[in-house]
Amino acid sequence: MDNGGPGELLHILRDGRPRTRADLAGITGLGRAAISSRLETLLGLGLVAPVSGAPSTGGRPSARLAFNPGARLAAAADVGATHATVALTDLSGGVLVETTERLEISCGPEAVLDWLTMTLTGHLNAMKRPATDMIAVGIGLPGPVEHSTGKPISPPIMPGWDGFDVPAYIQQTFNVPVLVDNDVNLMALGERATRWPTEDNMIFLKVATGIGSGVVSGGILQRGAAGVAGDVGHIAVSRGAGIQCRCGKNACLEAIAGAPAIAAQLRKNGLKAITGNDVVSLVRSGDLAAIQAVRQAGRDIGEMLNMCVSFINPSLIVVGGSLAQSGEHLIAGIRETVYARSTPLATQHLNITQSETGPEAGVVGASILAVEYVLAPHRVNDLAARPHSGGRGLQKEEHVAQTSESLPDVGAKQLQDALP
Repeated sequence: MDNGGPGELLHILRDGRPRTRADLAGITGLGRAAISSRLETLLGLGLVAPVSGAPSTGGRPSARLAFNPGARLAAAADVGATHATVALTDLSGGVLVETTERLEISCGPEAVLDWLTMTLTGHLNAMKRPATDMIAVGIGLPGPVEHSTGKPISPPIMPGWDGFDVPAYIQQTFNVPVLVDNDVNLMALGERATRWPTEDNMIFLKVATGIGSGVVSGGILQRGAAGVAGDVGHIAVSRGAGIQCRCGKNACLEAIAGAPAIAAQLRKNGLKAITGNDVVSLVRSGDLAAIQAVRQAGRDIGEMLNMCVSFINPSLIVVGGSLAQSGEHLIAGIRETVYARSTPLATQHLNITQSETGPEAGVVGASILAVEYVLAPHRVNDLAARPHSGGRGLQKEEHVAQTSESLPDVGAKQLQDALP
């Protein structure tokens, strides 16, 4: 690692461990004067703070310093097909305040994003924090997103969103970097960072109104050429033959295993089921028809995952989304098919499990996306080089839309660094 600036020093400290100047000199090979100069810059920015002294070895105790995740705020939004969550987090991804409301993505970008900015403004006011304390916004959307611009691209369930400049619209209210990605990609980042930081090959599967996945292979989040890597809900499965999906095609997995499809099946059986939450409630109440429907949905999902297991060879599949709250019934159906159809070599070390982060995965991942952008070492170095960059200098972060360069893939070590 280049040890030439305060950004590289902050990168070391972002693991949350307090260190003395001597510790940092030993790690970087820099002299004490160079270490002190860089630390003074980081202290001036508020990104580093002193903590209690190191154990005494007979002389004066050495001062220890650590990353200060409370120095600024990041905004994070997890927007699904029918619900949205908006949060303010610290710089380690810890959620400080959040709001979840029912919100139809089909209402259009202006209505959804106006609600998002209004809610964030309310959170800032409630916390008595100025907007300049917020350094970036991360947003997850339930459809393909062009990585280089943050614009949704031909999203099948998002009328009016195709090509909409989400970063520019948010920046009309908040003059900070705005990073946008597919919602399940961000769930994968959030789940991995908080629960599975050493897993380099995993799939995060969201099963809710839609079905999608975030794929991490070789420690790198895979987005694909057009941002549609992991869009597994529209893979054809055998039981879907002849059934039309809302995307316009036939036999899509989502058309038979998504929450609306399961709810519609239960209504035919005379049960009151409109939403995915209704399906989950019926399963939890022990309704046999609901349990069987969810178990079958798991089998159908397993048929799709069998192909993914053979192609990607993950060591972990994490299942999240609203239908995952139905407990082991969905997971059992998935395991039943995957373990039966995949080769023993591919499944001998494969763990298929329910999300442990739950609804927080999306906002944590969105926060990580935003913070990783702003606190990248070269950006911290650029900030430190500006005149009068001390004190609350982070509020001067440039007005940008995301570019290909602006969104480095976040691997295992980076994710570990992002959280203390």
